[in-house]
Amino acid sequence: MKQEVALDILKSGKNVFLTGSAGSGKTYVLNQYIQYLRDRGVPTAVTASTGIAAVHLSGQTIHSWSGVGIRDEITDRDLEKIAKKKPVRDRVTKAQVLIIDEISMLSGQTLNNIDKILRFLKVSFDAFGGIQVVVCGDFFQLPPVSKIPQPSHKKFAFMSDAWVKSSFNVCYLTQQFRQSEGLLSDILHQIRTQDYQDDMELIIQEKIESSQETDSSVTKLFTHNIDVDRVNQTQLDALETPQRIFASVSRGSKAIVDSFKKSILAPEILYLKEKARVMFVKNNYEAGYMNGTLGTVIGFDDKEGWPMVETEDGVTITVGPSDWSMMDEYGQVVASYAQMPLRLAWAITVHKSQGMTLDSAEMDLSRTFEAGQGYVALSRVRSWEGLFLKGCNDRTFQLDGLAIKADERFQELSHQCEAVLGSGDVLQKLFDDFVLRSGGTTDQKAIASNQAEQGVFKIPEKKVSTYEQTRVLLEEGRDLSAIAEIREMTVDTIIRHVGKLKQDLPKAILDKLRPSEKILKAIKQAEEILLEQKNEDDFGPKGDLKIVALHRSLKGKYSYQDIRKAQLFW
Repeated sequence: MKQEVALDILKSGKNVFLTGSAGSGKTYVLNQYIQYLRDRGVPTAVTASTGIAAVHLSGQTIHSWSGVGIRDEITDRDLEKIAKKKPVRDRVTKAQVLIIDEISMLSGQTLNNIDKILRFLKVSFDAFGGIQVVVCGDFFQLPPVSKIPQPSHKKFAFMSDAWVKSSFNVCYLTQQFRQSEGLLSDILHQIRTQDYQDDMELIIQEKIESSQETDSSVTKLFTHNIDVDRVNQTQLDALETPQRIFASVSRGSKAIVDSFKKSILAPEILYLKEKARVMFVKNNYEAGYMNGTLGTVIGFDDKEGWPMVETEDGVTITVGPSDWSMMDEYGQVVASYAQMPLRLAWAITVHKSQGMTLDSAEMDLSRTFEAGQGYVALSRVRSWEGLFLKGCNDRTFQLDGLAIKADERFQELSHQCEAVLGSGDVLQKLFDDFVLRSGGTTDQKAIASNQAEQGVFKIPEKKVSTYEQTRVLLEEGRDLSAIAEIREMTVDTIIRHVGKLKQDLPKAILDKLRPSEKILKAIKQAEEILLEQKNEDDFGPKGDLKIVALHRSLKGKYSYQDIRKAQLFW
């Protein structure tokens, strides 16, 4: 199916599964449709299963948007808790179109959970609450990461009840835009069809032999984290710039903390230098980054010594420590972890590379352990010349058997979908009816006005002071963790807001944030000692004491949050 035909089917308002091989333009079609909807004022939720994919669409993860988080199951109690989160409730009830990119990395159970949340919040028995749902991806790419190995029929989203109930129209894109016609495109086609030509093995072996010497600046892909860590450490050691060390701080029982830390990508000890390649590992929309955003450390700020990262979009972000928290069923924090939301990124795993397009890449696939890894890795590059293949094994070019059967069926359904598509005035009326039914406009002047006012993928909204939003939530009686979750910020950021607001806040609110006298006394004494010592490295350019120095002086006994809260009271 051509892109313009797929776009027409999307405009008709039908539920759509947009698929096709890597480089067939799936994200391009999604962006075209997103812009079409926003021009007409249709409330649209743009999400993806991973942070990296969400970055490409200027959206957010489906886990964050829907409120499903990392839950395996959604109970009635969970639904009630999610419904009480005003930002989640408002955006779900408002949305008329839901877009989910990289659907292959979303498990069937999670898709069922999202369907359950939408039906509950929209008070509807229809799939996903009756709105248009557009899922996009390629099931030959990588499946969801699971702690426990699962059979194919459980891990794939297309096997879920929610998928069946949604009656997706399949749009299977067939044109190729990433790889130019040539050897790489041919190799990928052979992998995709699992129909290998006689000379395939020889061609791969020749590529491995010719790839032994590569430029150290070429992005490296590996199947395992241990190889990624080794390369990143080697590259960091090669930099002659001074090294900075950032240690994490954990709180809670050891057993819970140890389990909790396994799900966090920020390392316990982070070593950084100027010119280091890094990747953000947490979402912070206000600060300008998401999980998967890539960049380079260009220096360290004078005030706190925090890293300054220039992203690939040319935006410079001063990165402070972030907090990860685990709460019990009563909303109480039982474990917390504080660290810079960064990790080194000269090398990345194949899983993390999904959705990227690289001019060149060096990859070692000799330890491939999962079907689809080799296909994803090779399809990241634009050309055969840009591929540097260090090795492969018997599993490198295998695909999942169920995915192969499903793909054949998807192609058949795509042909059927294309065959019944109308044309001309009938089709245009179908488009307009859906827009109007979804609360949008078909008035050309209004559309032109929307286009003039909005950015590429963003409709500006009336700005409300970020401090004012925090103040309202404080006065509603919310605690810091709840406010941080509602506003999708870190607890540290909310504490900074309190510092700006404290002159106007009621004493009763501030008293709830006051640490114990023991903590206040210990932090105050440590601060006085540092002020007395007058070590230049402990102070910023304006003469204020760096919080990182105070944290170091206290030997990590108290978190950055504890220190910031204490400083509110002197």
